[in-house]
Amino acid sequence: MAAILRFRKLCFLEPAKCSTVSVQSFEKPKNDEKQSFEQPQKSESLVSSIERVLEKPKSKKIKKQPKEWRCVDSCCWLIGYLCTSWWLLLFLCNFLPANLPGLRVPEAPGVRLKRDGLTPLHPVVLVPGIVTGGLELWEGRPCSEGLFRKRLWGGSFTEIFKRPLCWLEHLSLDNETGLDPPGIRVRAVPGLVAADYFAPGYFVWAVLIENLAKIGYEQKNMYMAAYDWRLSFQNTEIRDQSLSRLKSKIELMYVTNGYKKVVVVPHSMGVIYFLHFLKWVEAPPPVGGGGGQGWCAKHIKAIMNIGPAFLGVPKAVANILSAEGRDVAFIRSMAPGLLDSETFGFQTLQHIMRVSRTWDSVISLVPRGGETIWGDLNKSPEVENICYTSKARYLQSSSKENNGNDTDAKRSFHVKELPRYGRIISFGKEKLELPSSQLSIIDSKELMRGSASRNSNTSCGEVSSEYDEMSRNNIKKVAESDAYTASSLLDLLRFVAPKMMKRAEAHFSHGIAEDLDDPKYTHYKYWSNPLETKLPDAPDMEIFCSYGVGIPTERSYVYKLSSSDRCKSIPLQIDSSAYGSDNGFLKGGVHFVDGDESVPVVSAGFMCAKGWRGKTRFNPSGISTYIREHQHKAPSSLLEGRGTESGAHVDIMGNVAFIEDVLRIAGGATGAELGGDRIYSDIMKMSERINIRL
Repeated sequence: MAAILRFRKLCFLEPAKCSTVSVQSFEKPKNDEKQSFEQPQKSESLVSSIERVLEKPKSKKIKKQPKEWRCVDSCCWLIGYLCTSWWLLLFLCNFLPANLPGLRVPEAPGVRLKRDGLTPLHPVVLVPGIVTGGLELWEGRPCSEGLFRKRLWGGSFTEIFKRPLCWLEHLSLDNETGLDPPGIRVRAVPGLVAADYFAPGYFVWAVLIENLAKIGYEQKNMYMAAYDWRLSFQNTEIRDQSLSRLKSKIELMYVTNGYKKVVVVPHSMGVIYFLHFLKWVEAPPPVGGGGGQGWCAKHIKAIMNIGPAFLGVPKAVANILSAEGRDVAFIRSMAPGLLDSETFGFQTLQHIMRVSRTWDSVISLVPRGGETIWGDLNKSPEVENICYTSKARYLQSSSKENNGNDTDAKRSFHVKELPRYGRIISFGKEKLELPSSQLSIIDSKELMRGSASRNSNTSCGEVSSEYDEMSRNNIKKVAESDAYTASSLLDLLRFVAPKMMKRAEAHFSHGIAEDLDDPKYTHYKYWSNPLETKLPDAPDMEIFCSYGVGIPTERSYVYKLSSSDRCKSIPLQIDSSAYGSDNGFLKGGVHFVDGDESVPVVSAGFMCAKGWRGKTRFNPSGISTYIREHQHKAPSSLLEGRGTESGAHVDIMGNVAFIEDVLRIAGGATGAELGGDRIYSDIMKMSERINIRL
């Protein structure tokens, strides 16, 4: 009986499944009913078998196969984590009470100086550098409908995700002229908003502008000299009259502010852009501004250069060769093929290379001065770098303690051979350790002969670069030369990017002038090179070189040939597997030296330390120069944002000491009143090692 009740219970619980099982065996005649109850074991076994039948499909329904984890899932989770962290940080920065113990925001330098009685005196002109200025659309292709006067560069960058190929097309310039492509007009955003913030929450000039406003500055005595940073400097005048508008604005501010000279604050590439302006404004028309000799002495009090790239940056070379730097090389090593593969349809690096090679301004940042400034195959001005110094000092001090004489200390100091930074590009880590006599160096003429045999027909479509016009043998020839210095580097760039170099070298030069009185140096292509031009005759003007130190900065690279030889691939890439010894100067295929994370110290400080110091052939009127270095210090709390004592290339714009320098100079102080030079690095020793005729 118990068995029958259990069976009925199962039928009520699973009526649909019970109906599929025959129960005729239970519908016996009445006279056999007694017999059936006498066999309980038989009935129980039958019910057990029915239970197993009913439970079997149920177990199949519940059991599920685990979902396979895909790369796309990892990317989505990573993006989710980053977005969540970003919004959490924004929430904490904006909603935490400022009066909590230990979380008090440091007082702004503008507030403190205003309390001390500082007021506006000299008008201020801000000159942004490469990338940081906003660009907006004025005319475009059908794919850009709805974007009239919307920012394509700077701001939220939402168009990258909505229509990436259209966005890239409109940021490109004409590959032949270096100007607008047909049917496209992209222009610089005007006003202070052009470069106050690069993206929401990421300041560039905003902190400095706010502090200037706190002591009384406004738009009548403060101006942002926005320009299209993609163009060559002279083309900004040819297309947009940017130099003429800057000249007119300075003259207007000079007159309307009581005939007070202007303080100019350029940043990064804006430094050499304004150096070009100094020659242009006094040159006769139609090439120049027609201001005449003495215009700069009349209108400019001081030039406060921030993170100046006077002599170029090595990372510009890596950008041209493979569209990568330290960070991109790390990503390529962690996720091979993600950025430059067709697997996901990204081809990110190919697109970046195709677009950036239409920007002539990139060539302005290629290292200047050749081997004289950047070193040859055997030596360079940076005998010690920030990674090596501590190790060397330890060896030196410990050796003195153990041996008690300087001779043994010097031997210990030279246990590890110093890096050869003059080899800006090396193919293979082992080539770094070889003496120059054992290196295979291809003559530049032989390299350029190979550039004549290029494939004019390419089927790579829109994503093709100039590499697709080169044969595999020509690409291998690049790697046959073991190392390239700052001098042979230009021939390498002419070989791998001939169109770009032919177009850009009509606007920029990278040498050292033998005779600055030679009439050829009146051409505008020399005006942005401090080693091929003279400063204006303005003895009362002051020039400051303000930059950060204490951050590892890219100096040279170890390259290798890419394993892929298919169309649309970039055949050269940084060898991220190349690491140095325990000195630590070589990491992930990149050599590091002291700098501000973008510009090495030698490029930022040499002109103020030696090239323009006193009366030289580059500074005939003896304009006073000052070095104001800022030792990098990471932020101590979340409320400091990117740091009030940062020395990083962009973050220095929020450095309290730097802002105070600008405010004091704008308020009438001189370089001597600021305290003269403030030096933490070895820039003076580096400058002494550079043998250049002054």
